[in-house]
Amino acid sequence: MLTFLAAGSVFFPGLFLLSKQCLKSIPALRWSERDAVIVSARLVSSVQAVMASSAGYIIASSCKDIIEDQHWLTSTYIMFAVPYFVYDIYAMFMCYWYKLQVKGHEEPSAAPHDMNSALTSYLRREFLMVLHHVVMVTVCFPVSVFWRQGKGDYFQGVMFMAELSTPSVCLGKILIQYKQQHTLLHKVNGALMLITFFICRVLLFPYLYYAYGRYASIPFHMVPLEVPWHCNAGAALLMAPQLYWFSLICRGALRLFMGTSRSRRPHASTATTSERQLVGNTLPQPSNGYSPRATEPELTTH
Repeated sequence: MLTFLAAGSVFFPGLFLLSKQCLKSIPALRWSERDAVIVSARLVSSVQAVMASSAGYIIASSCKDIIEDQHWLTSTYIMFAVPYFVYDIYAMFMCYWYKLQVKGHEEPSAAPHDMNSALTSYLRREFLMVLHHVVMVTVCFPVSVFWRQGKGDYFQGVMFMAELSTPSVCLGKILIQYKQQHTLLHKVNGALMLITFFICRVLLFPYLYYAYGRYASIPFHMVPLEVPWHCNAGAALLMAPQLYWFSLICRGALRLFMGTSRSRRPHASTATTSERQLVGNTLPQPSNGYSPRATEPELTTH
């Protein structure tokens, strides 16, 4: 098992460094350090998400008995993926650091100038995400590998498939970073992100309760009363941040599509000059990136 832990410790940071070097050195690209770091971090997150979702599908589809059946890939992938969460805390900080450098050039008084201040600012801004990653390593990892005692591989596989929403989140971050909110790709990806996040993360735990209810012949509304209290507590703690992040996605989607409809609203050809000025002064500016002063808040989920 330690072999897979070591393999993950090499694979994810190695893929990040390889991707960054390629983006910087390939003649057709020659990206800056900042751009290469940000895109490479998103690429590694997307690769991990595809691997986790694939492993989850294989595991879940192979388990006929959702409690007793086991699959060798369950514990193997958990051991392989644990180093990713440690690496990703570092990768997120590097993305944050380079964004601060750009902000510091544009607004010298707006960004921290030293690494310690930047680290403090990063931990404050990304507290929920960092906490999520720490809990995944310190709590979910030992529970999944040791405490389960080989039971419930089906549920573990379904939880792996929650990562299916991550690639669209990563692509959305890249498009926002490079101010592509006006493109069709951003709108399509936003809709896809909304759908996949809702299905794969928000409906995840209700589905797990439903699956167990069918297995144990228990009505859905009675399942929380039948399972151990720590299962309910764990599900609630894991679902709470997903609901928060989903609310951010919904808020961003609302701004995006409402801003699009406003930007396409035609002016009446018979309107007077004073009426046009009044309309221009009273209509709010789109907050989805069409205005050069508008910014789209970034969602940070994995």
